[in-house]
Amino acid sequence: MKVSVMNDAGSKAGTDIEVSDVTFAADFNESLVHQVVVAFQANARMGTRAQKNRSAVRGGGKVFPSSPLENVTHKVNRKMHRAGMRSIFSELLRQERIVAVESFTLDSPKTKALVAKLTALGAADVLIITDSVDQNLQLSARNLHKVDVRDVSTIDPVCLIGHEKVIMTVPAIKRLQEMLA
Repeated sequence: MKVSVMNDAGSKAGTDIEVSDVTFAADFNESLVHQVVVAFQANARMGTRAQKNRSAVRGGGKVFPSSPLENVTHKVNRKMHRAGMRSIFSELLRQERIVAVESFTLDSPKTKALVAKLTALGAADVLIITDSVDQNLQLSARNLHKVDVRDVSTIDPVCLIGHEKVIMTVPAIKRLQEMLA
């Protein structure tokens, strides 16, 4: 499977990248994706064991629970998590919501420069995935409401589903294929 690579100006760079069919051509399994998303959201709740030092009144916890610590975690093993992520990425590619770019960096932390790049790529509600953390990019994106910047190791199913477009750099795609293989 091939994906066309764009440059920073929003035009086609003339090159295509070969992506793995294992990662980007999996069937969409809606029930598995639902399990992965629910497990991620449930494990991030305020009333979980990891945050037991906080007041139980905040965040929907019970003041006097029937058990000492109510178990609200949902377990999804690693194999199911990877299969769910492959399913999400495959569906994003089928819907043409993934935009591959050679690199996505900024010279200085200026929000105006990032908005200009995103406008050239035709993306307003976007998740930007890079292979490593770029400080200028993160500082530029933190004032924008519908823009999120992540590196490959910190992506989760909720952030993938929650944005209209996903901009990925070529090194990030290669690293993602290694992780989900």
